[in-house]
Amino acid sequence: MQIDLSTPDGLTLEAVRQLLASASDEQHTQLRVTRSGIAYISSGAVGGTDIDGLLFRLETWAKGSGYVGAVAASDAVWVMQIFSALKQNWPNPPFDYIDIY
Repeated sequence: MQIDLSTPDGLTLEAVRQLLASASDEQHTQLRVTRSGIAYISSGAVGGTDIDGLLFRLETWAKGSGYVGAVAASDAVWVMQIFSALKQNWPNPPFDYIDIY
């Protein structure tokens, strides 16, 4: 699952909800955005690894912490927080690593 931020109707609350629901909370994850505007959740590469081609990334979410998965996707406040983080930082983030959102 990914969100294309470069399209006018790409970023929606429902898209963020689906993105969060598509990831497993059984491994570390990180929301990443490519330079071309593709937002996705990475579970293979997290932290500062494999960041070539990224415009920005959020902090790594530790496994078991509830930041992704069905429960996270059902939390309206959390979904809005991630939606806002994407909206505020695309296409001109102040930094390539965002940990306050």
